[in-house]
Amino acid sequence: MSTPAKPAYHHGDLRAALLTSAMAMLESGEPFSLRAVARRAGVSAAAPYRHFADREALESALAAQGLRDLKADLVASGVPTQPSDLAELAIAYVGFALRRPALFRLMFGQECDPTNDQRVQAAAELHEMLAVVMGGIFPDADAEALAAAGWALAHGLAFLHLDGKLSATSDEEVAARVRGAFAAILSVQPG
Repeated sequence: MSTPAKPAYHHGDLRAALLTSAMAMLESGEPFSLRAVARRAGVSAAAPYRHFADREALESALAAQGLRDLKADLVASGVPTQPSDLAELAIAYVGFALRRPALFRLMFGQECDPTNDQRVQAAAELHEMLAVVMGGIFPDADAEALAAAGWALAHGLAFLHLDGKLSATSDEEVAARVRGAFAAILSVQPG
């Protein structure tokens, strides 16, 4: 009598499982490779290659997810309608960086892969959101240039905190510093 053949193992949503495993490894500081991610997800070492050509492709997918998560945090902070509200958007940006430093560094520590459609799309949506916000607050100004300037200020503050150049002993201290930086910039009058 022969034993029945085992049914083929089917993971369900393999790509999502791999990304979840990789994100957990990244954010916990574990070094990861496609093989390590597969092991953590409970699939064969070859399984990740069905969705990711190499580690860089997996990192690009993580960065795309991070950009979407960042945009969601910014949207949740409220839509700025006046200049003083911009600091709250920046506080959400810096807060994201401080809560998820490994992901933030991955997102911005290397060039955006122009062949990764999801990462390009996620970055474009974030840039567009910032330009729309600036255009709504400053309708007679160059919204793209203002978006770049505001982003540069928030991004610089995020990395200064991450790199220990500015103290981040409490969320309130960080928020006060971000508000102060934005207030200082917004108060400067051409002279």
